Amino acid sequence: MRTLCAAALLIATFALAQKPEDPRLLIPTKAPAMNVVAVPNPLPLPPGMDLGAPAASAYDSHGHHIVLFRGRYAFAEFDENDKFIRVFGEGLFTRAHGLKIDKDDNMWAGDVTDSYVVKVNPQGKVLMTIGTRGKRGDWNEATGSHLLSEPNDYAIGRNGDIFIVQGHSFGKGDSRVLKFDKNGKFIKTWGGIGTEPGKFVVAHGIDIDAHGRLWIADRENQRIQVFNQDGKFVRQMKYVGLPCNMVIGKQYVYMANGFTGQLLQLDLNGKVLAAAGKVGTGTGEFEEAHSVAVGPKGEIWVADTIRSAIQKFVKK
Repeated sequence: MRTLCAAALLIATFALAQKPEDPRLLIPTKAPAMNVVAVPNPLPLPPGMDLGAPAASAYDSHGHHIVLFRGRYAFAEFDENDKFIRVFGEGLFTRAHGLKIDKDDNMWAGDVTDSYVVKVNPQGKVLMTIGTRGKRGDWNEATGSHLLSEPNDYAIGRNGDIFIVQGHSFGKGDSRVLKFDKNGKFIKTWGGIGTEPGKFVVAHGIDIDAHGRLWIADRENQRIQVFNQDGKFVRQMKYVGLPCNMVIGKQYVYMANGFTGQLLQLDLNGKVLAAAGKVGTGTGEFEEAHSVAVGPKGEIWVADTIRSAIQKFVKK
């Protein structure tokens, strides 16, 4: 029993996020109400199943919803009607963070504690590993050091290039972008801790827009920075709150606004159009809006790592 209790405490500890001490980061964005409503209990699990805290989610080419959990199993799959199918990835992560699915339905996910990233095929087999599990450090070709430092999120270019944003804990993780080719060969890196353009204080989320530009959620700097795929700074957009993660669609961008408890709707230039959610524990409320995904029917999902819940929003 003592072992089980210790394991449960360990999982609970790793599920927790780091709430900022700066009160500025907890102020919600003022915006019109988004024309959506939250759905109660959107992803029912089999009786007695507890998967832990959801860290992120994404959709595959079949319209199935893959959710990344911080628990015994890394992944859970749900069909197009939100019906549970399976779990897989047992023991893969200590503290899972970030999920993207590529054109071949391979899942890219990582571990912010053990500082490594994996590519997993639909059958659950690990095809590629970047970094070394349990070792955090620098990626430096000159010294032969091939280590990551708290990877947060990932993006896959049209040609298969892999982009990793890292640096979760200010003062511990080295906040930067690392670029690899489709085979995992290192190409380049940019960033580092700072407040000037091109620097980051917790590079927490990344997505690629229709022009191939990288949008990076620079969380504690309260901004999204935009770069080309060679790392050239293009522009930045400042926000009230704590930009954690975003997904770029054909018409809108949706952003999870952290401990403000908000889901924000942006236009394709990054301007805030509307908001949903607030801090709380009810349906449509958050303790931390951590990661966002959009389904093929237009449904919006927001993972909340603190409440160990995932919220679904649909149009009214």
